[in-house]
Order: sequence, then C-alpha cells, then structure tokens
Amino acid sequence: MQWLDLAFLHWPVPPEVLRPLIPAGLTLDTFEGQAWVGVVPFRMAKVRVRLTPPVPTAYNFAELNVRTYVRRRDRAGVWFMSLDAPSRLAVLGARIGCNLPYYRAEMERARTGEVTSYRSRRTHRGAAPAEFEARYGPTGATALAAKGTLAHWLTERYCLFTAGWRGRVSQLDVHHRPWPLQPGMAEIKTNSMALASGIPLPDRPPLVHYSAGVDVVAWPPAAG
Repeated sequence: MQWLDLAFLHWPVPPEVLRPLIPAGLTLDTFEGQAWVGVVPFRMAKVRVRLTPPVPTAYNFAELNVRTYVRRRDRAGVWFMSLDAPSRLAVLGARIGCNLPYYRAEMERARTGEVTSYRSRRTHRGAAPAEFEARYGPTGATALAAKGTLAHWLTERYCLFTAGWRGRVSQLDVHHRPWPLQPGMAEIKTNSMALASGIPLPDRPPLVHYSAGVDVVAWPPAAG
C-alpha cells in the first residue's frame, strides 16, 4: 500500500491524561518527559493483500487517525485512539482482522497545488461524534529527520499495537523507507477527533510536519 499526502499534526498532552487510556502491557512513551497526541489526515492508495487482486472500494480512500506513542519492552510503537475512513470494507476488515478502532466517516479531500483540503465527519453507529476540517501543505524543503530529534521520535515508528480479546496486546509490524518530511502549515477549522476519545488538546497551534508519502508493507498482528 501507499500512505500519501500526510499531515502529522501534534500537540503536547500531559502524560497523566493519556496513561489511563493505554492498556496493560504497554508503557506510555514520552520525549523529554512530554507525551504527544497526533491527528494525522492522509490518503491510502493501492491497498491490497499480497498476491491477491485489489478490492475496488478498499483500494484508494482517505483516512484520519488519532494516535499516541507507546513502548513494549524495547520496541517503540504507535497506539491508535481511533482511525476513521469512508470505506465500509476497510473499516470492517481492520476491526475484525486487526482489532483496530476503525470508524466509518464521510470524507472529502481535494488538492490544489501543494495544499490539501480535508473534511471528515464520523458516521459510525454508536460512536462518539468526531469532526475534522482543515487545509494543510508543505512550506519548506524535504529532509529526513535526524535521530534524537522530536520529529524523528514522532514519525519513525515501525510497529503499532492493538488490544484484542481480554486485553491481550498484539503487535503489527510495518516496513517503509524513512519519512521524507517537510515543515508544514495547517489551517484547522474544526477538530474534535481527540476529544471524541476523551483527550482535550491544548489551545495552541499544532506542530506540523508534512510528507508526500511512502510505500508500505504491513504484516498481520502477532501476539507477543
């Protein structure tokens, strides 16, 4: 698959707000004592199971996730609070196959030059309301994040964790080249994505990184 036209929008959040939302078996990860929450709009492309034909309605679609950062033993990864997508099959498949908290949403995205306009409204039955509307894009040159920097810590993570039956934690590994990052801008009109998961974001602009995207290979979840 491909992950394309991403905006990594991050806010600092007190660790004590996030720790109760992290399952047993995982440790909240922090950078210099500070926890972070990301809201990440992007689009998925060429999604398919290896050696199988693509499914038309789950091949290219927008996605919007809310995430924070965790560790299990020596492995640093991502913990998703929510993932919204308009594809019914993608949502159902990820919920059943990966125990990921995917939700149906109405989404619109358009790109003018380098600027992406993005709108999402959650429509999943029984789920907390959540909306997002913004314009975002790059403002500078592309570079790889240097090791030890906050940008590297936020983005260079090659696994995600899920909690399934009885809270048992599984790990899903991904592989891609390092993120080509650019400094970015974001004009946010509406954003209740994190609040829908019980996380109030600070009243300040986010830290913005933009990426044109990467090709990604993912493996099924594995218990550990």
